Amino acid sequence: MFGGFGAGELLIVLVFALIFIGPKKLPELAKGLGKGLREFQKAKDDLMDHVNDAAETNSHKEESVASQITESPDANIAAQGDVENENSNNSEDVKDQVIESGKTKQS
Repeated sequence: MFGGFGAGELLIVLVFALIFIGPKKLPELAKGLGKGLREFQKAKDDLMDHVNDAAETNSHKEESVASQITESPDANIAAQGDVENENSNNSEDVKDQVIESGKTKQS
C-alpha cells in the first residue's frame, strides 16, 4: 500500500505514534512530515530535471559529432578529387612547357 507497508502494518504504526507522541502533537508531526516529504519530492524532481537536461545536451553533442564523422568522408573524397584534378592540370602544364621548350631548342 505505502512503499512496502500493508494496511495492518500502517495501522500498528499509527497506534504506536498515537500512544508515544500523543493526540495533541500527532497533527503537528504529520504536518511536518508531509512538508518534509514535499520538499524532498521537489528536490528530487529538480535533480531529475537537471540530469535530463544534461543528458539531452550530451545527446545533441553526440549527434553533432556523429554527423561530422559521417560528412567527413564525403568531404575528404571531394577534396581528394580536387587535388587529383589539380595534379592532372599541373602535369599537363608541365608537359606543354616541356614540349614548348623542346620546340624552341630545335628551331
